[in-house]
Amino acid sequence: MTEITFESLNIGPDILKALAKLNYVSPSAIQAQAIPFLVEGRDVIGQAQTGTGKTAAFAIPILEKVDTSLPEIQAVVVCPTRELALQVADEFRKFGKYKPNLSIVCVFGGEPIERQQLALQNLPQIIIGTPGRMLDFLWRGTFHLNSLKTVVLDEADEMLNMGFRDDIEKIFDFLPSPRQTVFFSATMPPAIMALTKLYQDNPEWVRIEPEPVSVAQISQTYVEVFQKQKPQALIQLIQQYDLKLALVFCNTKHQVDSLVQALHKAGIAVDGLHGGKLQNIRERILSKFRKGQIEILVATDVAARGIDVRNVQAVINYDLPLDEESYTHRIGRTGRAGQTGQAFSLVAGHQFKMLKQLQRQHTIVKETLPGIQGGPPPAGKPTDKAPVKLHKPRRRRKPKPSQQAL
Repeated sequence: MTEITFESLNIGPDILKALAKLNYVSPSAIQAQAIPFLVEGRDVIGQAQTGTGKTAAFAIPILEKVDTSLPEIQAVVVCPTRELALQVADEFRKFGKYKPNLSIVCVFGGEPIERQQLALQNLPQIIIGTPGRMLDFLWRGTFHLNSLKTVVLDEADEMLNMGFRDDIEKIFDFLPSPRQTVFFSATMPPAIMALTKLYQDNPEWVRIEPEPVSVAQISQTYVEVFQKQKPQALIQLIQQYDLKLALVFCNTKHQVDSLVQALHKAGIAVDGLHGGKLQNIRERILSKFRKGQIEILVATDVAARGIDVRNVQAVINYDLPLDEESYTHRIGRTGRAGQTGQAFSLVAGHQFKMLKQLQRQHTIVKETLPGIQGGPPPAGKPTDKAPVKLHKPRRRRKPKPSQQAL
């Protein structure tokens, strides 16, 4: 079988030189399969997990086709978070280092719009950004997409999970036709497939099966709690098992921030990661976690994508994830390289339904903590709330007959 190389994918010398500098020896599976279709201009659905090299899979073809002699926007990449947008922009700049006159602008919220507006006045060839800020610029008329050739939705499943579907559809209203439309996503739920049918033309589906995560070395337990007891239960777990390097997963940015504050007050070395953190701050936090300067890292699934830290003692699901695949990938961050690991889940109220689904695939046993009590809600009863007091309706008294009637 002939080995696939970047040279065999008909990539130009400028990009090959950059790849060589980055020690990219041979393409990954997603790159080898997707790049030829994308270079041809075909619409593509790329399904692959984070860490498989999918950014290069769409960045290299875009850079190969972009005409840097033209001050026109030729490609747009939409990402769910500003940290991911910054990462993708950085990758584009590395791969396009030797392309003369290449201009890339990254736009995202949380930063003064005027600075980004100034950068856009020079009409870059490639714009990378988050849905809200990109839509804001389009509404303002800061740039137009009449010359657009390619649009990419990166981490499309996360964009929908974060509630960006309306923004995405509004962005597509500004795009010209015909164009090349590319979706990259770790999973392909029905909502993503509905978008592909709306916006793609006979796409090629490139699917890379994720490597199985071994959980054989991971002890999995859950603790029944009331929602308000979760911070106390988490602190008890950390202290009881003397955790010095652990990942805690929450489902929202707000929960990450409030939990970090609670753990700080308990004297625990902790920090948090979520989509609201800038890339340089994110890298600083990860560096401290790898060095053991932070004992507990609290994160959302989006921010934790791509985190690879060895010797993680435990993963704690402060909130259960929304699906079994996410659970498996969460707990797979411990118990690596033949080591043992622990996975704990704090389960309250409505989350017991998800727990039962997970127990069909995983052996998750109950654990008790002193002073912590909880349990699944009775059928049809409200969860983690005070009981609703019902009042009997008052009986209306019959009016007394008037004296005249008597």
